[in-house]
Amino acid sequence: MTHIILKCFSAIPRESRRDLFIGMFRLFYYLSARQRFITIHNLRRAFPEKSADEIIAIAKGVYRTLGIVAADFFDIPSLTKENIGDLVEVEGLENLQKALEKNKGVLLFGAHFGNWELAVIAISLLLKPVVVIYRPFDSSVLNNLVALVRSSTGNTPLPKERAMRQMLRSLKKNEILGILMDQNVAWQEGVFVDFFGRHACTTNGLALLSLYTEAPVIPGYIVRLENGKYRLVIKEEMQVIRAGDEDADILINTQNFTRVIEDAVREYPDQWLWIHQRWKTKPWQAAKTHEEEGAANK
Repeated sequence: MTHIILKCFSAIPRESRRDLFIGMFRLFYYLSARQRFITIHNLRRAFPEKSADEIIAIAKGVYRTLGIVAADFFDIPSLTKENIGDLVEVEGLENLQKALEKNKGVLLFGAHFGNWELAVIAISLLLKPVVVIYRPFDSSVLNNLVALVRSSTGNTPLPKERAMRQMLRSLKKNEILGILMDQNVAWQEGVFVDFFGRHACTTNGLALLSLYTEAPVIPGYIVRLENGKYRLVIKEEMQVIRAGDEDADILINTQNFTRVIEDAVREYPDQWLWIHQRWKTKPWQAAKTHEEEGAANK
């Protein structure tokens, strides 16, 4: 089934495929009132200075971005080291190369931004394959399709559940771990940091790995350009704070990582996944649970 789906959509010329998927997501914008409300609500909270018309324009741009990401997804298996430059220009690849020279592996983090699927594909073709940490889909067909495409250029998809041991092994082998850290997590799985002026429960996994392994931490993101192509930006290695207080170190490093993502999203707000309930987990949920546990132990 997955090969049939891939073959059918790949046969459609890219521009026509983009038009098709943009149209589908535009329709979804109007038909799915709940997701539209989440998108607009998030944007209003994040950009209180913007007018209603500006917010609506960004929201529609978000759905357009999703349509383009879906359309370009089917081009990935045909990409090679020779033709990747026709679609993606790269800035800062030397930062990854320099980090790999430390022989401790690399923690490459980003967000659901621009075309996140294409980012690790470009790196696998121009430098070396990436171990991609991901959350499996509920649909087995979709899950198999995404895994097939992600691995088509040598990358290794690794489900996030119980993945820590494999992640540590990968770093010891000087591999690149690709981690998207912009989604909401349960309070037990993360820490609350500031993201667009609101408390966002954010995975603490990246900070923990960096503190434990001393692997270099590199931010990266890919942005769609006006000409329809992409620019992959790989930034310099980030300084990881190690003050000796593990909880405080995890918090401040996670905040620093999150700030890099916010800066990119502020520059290109229509290219981030605003339909996601990023601020779903609330600080009071953790506080309430701690109070209940304390009362039970009395």
